Amino acid sequence: MSITIKTEDQIGKMRKAGKLLAEVEALVAKTAAPGVTTAYLDKLAEDYILSHGATPSFKGYGGFPGTLCTSINEEVIHGIPSNRVLNEGDILSIDVGCILNGYHADMARTYAIGQISAEAKKLIEVTEQSFFEGITFAKEGNHLNDIGSAIQKYVEKNGFSVVRAYVGHGIGRKMHEPPEVPNFKTLGRGIRLQKGMTLAIEPMVNMGSYDVRVLKDGWTVVTKDGKYAAHYENTILITDGEPEILTLPR
Repeated sequence: MSITIKTEDQIGKMRKAGKLLAEVEALVAKTAAPGVTTAYLDKLAEDYILSHGATPSFKGYGGFPGTLCTSINEEVIHGIPSNRVLNEGDILSIDVGCILNGYHADMARTYAIGQISAEAKKLIEVTEQSFFEGITFAKEGNHLNDIGSAIQKYVEKNGFSVVRAYVGHGIGRKMHEPPEVPNFKTLGRGIRLQKGMTLAIEPMVNMGSYDVRVLKDGWTVVTKDGKYAAHYENTILITDGEPEILTLPR
């Protein structure tokens, strides 16, 4: 397993890609509402990315047809944009990546569409906070498993479950680089974290069981029990101090 340690120049390029993605997510967040289609959001995001000299990471990746992954309610990840209309009470996970100046960034958020249930609101909040619980341990000298263990502990303490079938990843010149980054405790401690590593950490959290299945479209991953799921992701940089989140607005 060859893990790439990024140079200052490479990190600078990833910061720019991350800033652009944060702008895309802000645009989607402002637009996503009852009556809007996921295809409309996808076009909005693609136009914005292209107009800023970048390319969508997901479109065409393994044959995926969209710029965004748009996953609604029980859809965990990899939902395909379509003419499906968002309804009051839905929750919508938006996963988006771009490549700018040869380097990728990747991020995801889950949004409330209009008024949602208290339990759905808690799911979104716990999923987001679990990311921050995890990156408390994303420091040089710690081990990869420290991150996933903290995420799982927080999620389960709040009555939800962490998806096991999909994990985070390294990121840089390629969208998916070593190492895999589980959101749950694994055997062993995992690799030692080093300054200059860039990781996409992305808790995927279900209201019920962590079991999932893939729909006949070959992409959309849904909860087996039909209960809601949420997704939260940032691209981060390991430093000699606190981790730097590259996909936050700046």
